[in-house]
Amino acid sequence: QVQLVESGGGLVQPGGSLRLSCAASERTFTMGWFRQAPGKEREFVAAITRAATSTHYADSVKGRFTISRDNSKNTESLQMDNLKPEDTAVYYCAATAGYTGASVYSWNYNYWGQGTQVTVST
Repeated sequence: QVQLVESGGGLVQPGGSLRLSCAASERTFTMGWFRQAPGKEREFVAAITRAATSTHYADSVKGRFTISRDNSKNTESLQMDNLKPEDTAVYYCAATAGYTGASVYSWNYNYWGQGTQVTVST
């Protein structure tokens, strides 16, 4: 069972930046980030394939967020710039057990972190 641990959440003002990190207990296939705001369903944010040859972003974060991974350390990161209040949510790291595409669908992900809160507010 792969364990995922997120870090890096916090409070930031609109227009600011945060970097989220996720440490996996072993090497994984596709890794991704999802988020869930209060009263809303969990939604896809970004994904990256095992060799980092392909990435995919939700339209709402394209051009502001950048996903990356370091397979030598079994980590992935999400650099979030120009943050907006609507980015406020709990962010979850996810990984697949064998699916190799940059999937936007949560059901393709087998492993999930505990989540880290990101709050964008003045």
